Amino acid sequence: MFLYPILLLFFSLSFFIFLILRAASGRRRRLPPGNLGLPFLGETLQLISAYKTENPEPFIDDRVSKYGAVFTTHVFGEPTVFSADPDTNRFILQNEGRLFESSYPGSISNLLGRYSLLLMRGSLHKRMHSLTMSFANSAIIRDHLLLDIDRLVRLNMDSWTGRVLLMEEAKKITFQLTVKQLMSFDPCEWTENLMKEYMLVIEGFFTIPLPIFSTTYRRAIQARTKVAEALSLVVGERRREIERGERKNDMLAALLDEDGGGGGGGFSDEEIVDFMLALLVAGYETTSTIMTLAVKYLTENPIALAQLKEEHDEIRATKGEKESLQWEDYKSMPFTQCVVNETLRVANIISGVFRRAMTDVTIKGYTIPKGWKVFASLRAVHMDHRHFKDARTFNPWRWQNNSGTNGSSSVNVFTPFGGGPRRCPGAELARVELSVFLHRLVTQFSWVPAEQDKVIFFPTTRTQKRYPIIVQRLKQVQAM
Repeated sequence: MFLYPILLLFFSLSFFIFLILRAASGRRRRLPPGNLGLPFLGETLQLISAYKTENPEPFIDDRVSKYGAVFTTHVFGEPTVFSADPDTNRFILQNEGRLFESSYPGSISNLLGRYSLLLMRGSLHKRMHSLTMSFANSAIIRDHLLLDIDRLVRLNMDSWTGRVLLMEEAKKITFQLTVKQLMSFDPCEWTENLMKEYMLVIEGFFTIPLPIFSTTYRRAIQARTKVAEALSLVVGERRREIERGERKNDMLAALLDEDGGGGGGGFSDEEIVDFMLALLVAGYETTSTIMTLAVKYLTENPIALAQLKEEHDEIRATKGEKESLQWEDYKSMPFTQCVVNETLRVANIISGVFRRAMTDVTIKGYTIPKGWKVFASLRAVHMDHRHFKDARTFNPWRWQNNSGTNGSSSVNVFTPFGGGPRRCPGAELARVELSVFLHRLVTQFSWVPAEQDKVIFFPTTRTQKRYPIIVQRLKQVQAM
């Protein structure tokens, strides 16, 4: 009987204290303007609601118009400074490890492991990042990876007929490519089972990290354990192969080298397993989404699709039906690179990055308090008409002037792979995989959407229905 008045009094007092603390904090330091929203919830529900639609821009647009490109909000349980300003984003990304440190939800941290590249800090991160870069640079792709990429794309497309769920097929391709690069495994029953467990792991990324409250998170933790056990067995077997004098040329081999490739002592099994587990997630989830959205955007822009097809038909006309692409072919795809850039800009697979202030940070005349979250919104800059003409229109021709921007430096305003010490080390590899995928798709198939589908951006960027298409195989033209 007296419960409701007591609850009302409790929440009223909480809100009153919240306002006092907020006002006191504002007097001590000049925070970016903004609105912390409701107690506890902040503006989390508004953010999620916006990003579950095809047009999440109003969440940031409305606040930028009211407060400016750097503003304060409160999301996912913490006060957070949002930046839609390219210079501020660059400052945040470049000062990783000095003024800011990576910070992600507990569910992601628990599922990836403390030795994942996403969560590593300091010298260990620098060492692992450098190693990853060395296995995804242009020379390695040209000399070792390109043939496998082309072969695995063709292998998967050989079974396509009728109705195809493009996002599911793209995930198969990118997962197989990543497993091959990391551990030299070709597609088999083991890789198929591993992928099934991985999908369960990813489903738990944006859940409450308490197994008792979330069935999805509990399943994800169980799947993570199975994946780690499977990878541990592979690591153990590879150590025994090395003892017998056998060695493969892949990422795992480099990790198992005596000094780990960095002169700082060997990596432990736990470090290697966490590292590979996280790379498998990064390697297949993001690239498969880019592949799917590139096809969707091209399907909706038949002029761009026709020009892309013409470019690839010219390459294929000089080759036999089964002849593999060479590095020179990849380097002769100028319009394809325009399509890749524009897909990266519009799709924004990585909407932005969270960091935490390691100390009070002054920027643009404002102070970001120590311990506060910051969110550098890459999407907000990519979709800003001040930086890109008709920014919310898919227009690959904008990149034919190289920068694609309205005169701004593309270094600051086009950052689909992040920046600073944590810039994605697989950036060039993702571009090559997408280019090869598009080459094989447009030269082997015609297609139409099987039904209407739309893109949403929470909890991750994806199409709601996995983008179903009806494919028809084309007759191959013999090489001249």
